[in-house]
Amino acid sequence: MQGDAAEQKPAPSGHAVIHAYLRTLDSSPGVYRMLDAQSQVLYVGKARNLRARVSNYARPSGHSARIARMIRETASMMFLTTRTETEALLLEQNLIKQLKPRYNVLLRDDKSFPNILIAKDHPFPMLKKHRGKKSEKGSYFGPFASAGAVNRTLNQLQRVFLLRTCSDAMFESRTRPCLLYQIKRCAAPCVGRIAPEDYAALIGDAERFLQGRTTKVQANLAQQMQAASDAMEFERAAALRDRIKALTQVQSQQGINPKGVAEADVIAVHLEGGQACVQVFFIRANQSWGNRDFYPRTGAGAEEPEILEAFLTQFYDDKEPPRLILLSHPVDNPDLVGAILSDRAGRKVALGVPQRGEKAELVENAARNARESLARRMAESATQNRLLAGLAEAFDLDAPPRRIEVYDNSHIQGTNAVGGMIVAGPDGFLKSQYRKFNIRGAAGAQGDDFGMMKEVLTRRFERLLKEDPERKSDAWPDLLLIDGGAGQISAVQEILQELGVDDIPFVGVAKGIDRDAGKEEFHRPGEPPFALRMNDPVLYFVQRLRDEAHRWAIGAHRAKRAKAVSATPLDEIPGVGAARKRALLAHFGSAKAVSRAGVADLCAVEGISETLAQTIHDHFHGT
Repeated sequence: MQGDAAEQKPAPSGHAVIHAYLRTLDSSPGVYRMLDAQSQVLYVGKARNLRARVSNYARPSGHSARIARMIRETASMMFLTTRTETEALLLEQNLIKQLKPRYNVLLRDDKSFPNILIAKDHPFPMLKKHRGKKSEKGSYFGPFASAGAVNRTLNQLQRVFLLRTCSDAMFESRTRPCLLYQIKRCAAPCVGRIAPEDYAALIGDAERFLQGRTTKVQANLAQQMQAASDAMEFERAAALRDRIKALTQVQSQQGINPKGVAEADVIAVHLEGGQACVQVFFIRANQSWGNRDFYPRTGAGAEEPEILEAFLTQFYDDKEPPRLILLSHPVDNPDLVGAILSDRAGRKVALGVPQRGEKAELVENAARNARESLARRMAESATQNRLLAGLAEAFDLDAPPRRIEVYDNSHIQGTNAVGGMIVAGPDGFLKSQYRKFNIRGAAGAQGDDFGMMKEVLTRRFERLLKEDPERKSDAWPDLLLIDGGAGQISAVQEILQELGVDDIPFVGVAKGIDRDAGKEEFHRPGEPPFALRMNDPVLYFVQRLRDEAHRWAIGAHRAKRAKAVSATPLDEIPGVGAARKRALLAHFGSAKAVSRAGVADLCAVEGISETLAQTIHDHFHGT
């Protein structure tokens, strides 16, 4: 009996466990992990002196409520020593991203930001939006807060500088000016309406404008307009006048244009009710290029300095920081964070918490936006939680779902079949979790909706079972919504039973009488279909979920269909990528003409070696 009692005794945790590690630690810098009784990581931290930092946790008092809870739950610890505190900070942030500990601050939305690229791999450079790695040759300007901000700026640049935005293949195939030339948005270099040197001058003006040197650009345009007027070239003078007006309009629409801040990110945090909003404004070339708000997980009660420090190290992990970062609150280790960011940028990056003047006004503006954004989000979150509670009641769930996955298929008579999955929860639609499934099996070609749903769910849950068989992550859904009726539900039930996943509730959403919205029927396995009353907010919520899944699946199908339409036999030839494909089509005019070409003719195309020419020739002639 005593042995049984000893076995049932819970594992020790808290200050005593932490204190026991002190005798094995020295003053080296490093990273520590605090784990609970189930070996789940509670917290990852860095330290300049591991022994000193851990001894703080070993004290029985003097901790905030958050840290005290974390200490009580700690059953064991792990340590990694590093050579420097800088290395410890980098390792800490890598582990936080990988492990997502409950008590750490975690940046949840970490997408890349778009830039404007003036490509320099063509005699007449192209103006375009660019996202991702900066591998193309050219001049990059950004980041911009959103694709919309980039598109507006591109539209304005077209009006002022008349730069081309068409692809190289389109450029090479033109025989007459396109509509953009007619509406004065392009100089039509594709058909020789502008000399190379004049187009190069336009490129230079555009780059100066994006660098903030607008005064010189405007002065040059005014000088050209006056010269054209003096030469009685009134049509050209009028065109220049319109460009000056467009440039003036661009400058007046820029919003906050700080005169004393050429390049900076303005970052402010607002904390309320255990939730945080971080607002980031991008200032480049003395112009505001938009803002984005982020809602990091606050680590169960972290304060502003800790939130900002974690945000900075995670946000700039794959982004180049500007020369100046203005903050609403000081971070705990400004010298260390500044050194990390400077190393990533390859130049000096300064952190500042301004107290007065124009910079302080910029920070106050960001803080006000963070405060208002968090208030809106909290109001929306309260509404969302009521809807989730109503959904649990309507579908007899044990608790409001934290993660809802909605599935739909899209195809045209079995062609280009695609399955779509969207995800929603207390924070609304989680677009970073959306997934597309290209249907690979025979069900797609046969237009078999049941078979397609089986394939999608099989792939989804086989991957979940492989990656997280113990269901420790938040990637497992609490509810599945399927676009369809009894047949779809039977298919879902069959596949989940085969996989041994029989504890996740699922509901089919089918159009009711006359397929009218508002008359939806809901299907559950082994139960008769039912409906919700017409004005029930839960019904509207389910309709929004289903419509979003439908939109996502249709968008994936259209993208796949468009790609198929533009496909050519050249795509199947090894060694022929996008650039060589463009070169071949530009030289021969069509894929059919390429298939008829001899090896010598193929060698005449830029970038096509004799070996590759032989490969292309053999591909079409079966040798």
